[in-house]
Amino acid sequence: MSKARGESKYVAIRKSGIHNRGIFAARDIPEGERVIEYVGDKVTKAESDRRADLQLDKAGKNGDGAVYIFTLNKRYDIDGNVSWNKARLANHSCDPNCETDVIKGHVYLISLREIGKGEEITYNYNFDLEFFEDHPCLCGTEKCVGYIVGDEYWPKLRKAIKKKKAAKRKKAAKGKGGKKGGKAGKKK
Repeated sequence: MSKARGESKYVAIRKSGIHNRGIFAARDIPEGERVIEYVGDKVTKAESDRRADLQLDKAGKNGDGAVYIFTLNKRYDIDGNVSWNKARLANHSCDPNCETDVIKGHVYLISLREIGKGEEITYNYNFDLEFFEDHPCLCGTEKCVGYIVGDEYWPKLRKAIKKKKAAKRKKAAKGKGGKKGGKAGKKK
């Protein structure tokens, strides 16, 4: 990895099939390698919340819902919404080739396996379940669960989706004029 923060000999920015732009392997990357550092402004949790709220307000107006806040520790976050943070362009995948790790106050994307030249660099954003419906996943992998949530939430997510589908079917059945298999209306 390059000495300059936010730079990496391993990545190039290109158009992504997942979402808009992404970062791609500029060369083969070995397993366990620090691919790129996630950089930006180090801010307090209060400032982080303020910035995220501002970005979400903008999203309501212009459709750009990207918030690049990354948890650093209990006191601080990294606001990666800066032009010099190439790592912010790494897209989510339910079957990622990288994971994130905080090492001595720095956030890195680290390869989970060997990554071939030209492959898109992805990691699991690990969002919680609270607003899962606001974050549909477009990764297209065989493991895709349909939403950007951490894999520890997948069992609960599957139950929530199943419950929602059942409620939708029940509502649709009621809208068709009564009970399943029966005729609607009174006998004459």
